[in-house]
Amino acid sequence: MTTSTGLRCCVVLPAHNEGRHIATVARGIPDWVAGIVIVDDASTDDTLEAARAAAADDARITVLHHEKNRGVGGAMATGFMAAYEGGFDVAIKMDGDGQMDPAELPALVRPLELGMAEYAKGNRFRRSGRPDSMPATRWIGNVLLSFLTKVASGYWHVFDPQCGFLAIRTSLLPRLHLETIDRDYFFENAMLIRLNVLDARVVDVDTSSLYGDEVSGLRIGHVSATFPLRLARGFIWRFVKRHVVNDFGLIAFLAVVGALLAAFGLGFGAYHWIQSASAGVLTPTGTVMLAVAPLIVGVQMVLQALSLEVQDSPGAAETRDYARIRSRGDDARPASIGTP
Repeated sequence: MTTSTGLRCCVVLPAHNEGRHIATVARGIPDWVAGIVIVDDASTDDTLEAARAAAADDARITVLHHEKNRGVGGAMATGFMAAYEGGFDVAIKMDGDGQMDPAELPALVRPLELGMAEYAKGNRFRRSGRPDSMPATRWIGNVLLSFLTKVASGYWHVFDPQCGFLAIRTSLLPRLHLETIDRDYFFENAMLIRLNVLDARVVDVDTSSLYGDEVSGLRIGHVSATFPLRLARGFIWRFVKRHVVNDFGLIAFLAVVGALLAAFGLGFGAYHWIQSASAGVLTPTGTVMLAVAPLIVGVQMVLQALSLEVQDSPGAAETRDYARIRSRGDDARPASIGTP
């Protein structure tokens, strides 16, 4: 159950009150996956019992249990570190509610196997826009959140950040400091922000999503009220860390100088406009130009920095290349994964 290149894959299943689904999901994971870690996050139903029963029938399964609920992010941190400490090369996240098709696991792992990416994530919208099975409110929320996450993470080619179908090279996990990462559904967004600082290549993989009778723990109101501010903080942290601390280059120069020029022009212009309005006189042309010129130049510099960052999105070229590979039908099974 390893690849010819030595890759060993482990699926992590975070589960909170998924007693009806968890055993079925675990049984559906293909044989070439070497390990399965089920993390019961203090469920109040029979999730733990169902997981342990599944483990009794499948030696690949390890069941971990949280006495107190830590959220999906906390469950994923536990599962990911178990995969890392277990010596696996790739950790794959699937939800415990059966919304992800295990038949698509090879397509998700393939970019990592080919050396095209360190992180691959599912995109439920690439094929045909909103899936028929996805509620309209969740689709609208995902579209808005995807744009904000693009800005915050620097991965401008990545869409559908809330899709929890993903695969990551376990060698990256210690560098992400999972013990300090967000514990709720912001986990995937925070992962992208931290991965960008590491210049990790992320490939977007088109996948499907299977919606049935499961109940999502993601609350639209909570996300709308809290995620934008958290993404703004994440953007500032990432930009400073990557473009200023790690490597002060052209992007940082254009952004910082441009922002200062724009702020000066705006502040200078506002001050003199208020003075002129109070005195009932026209603002001199020269004063207007002293405000407008740095404002225009500053905005242009910030836009240029943004353009350069879009071009610098790690994994954008690989995502396009992998889409072409899939269009040829070369992703049906990881080429180096042998028969167990």
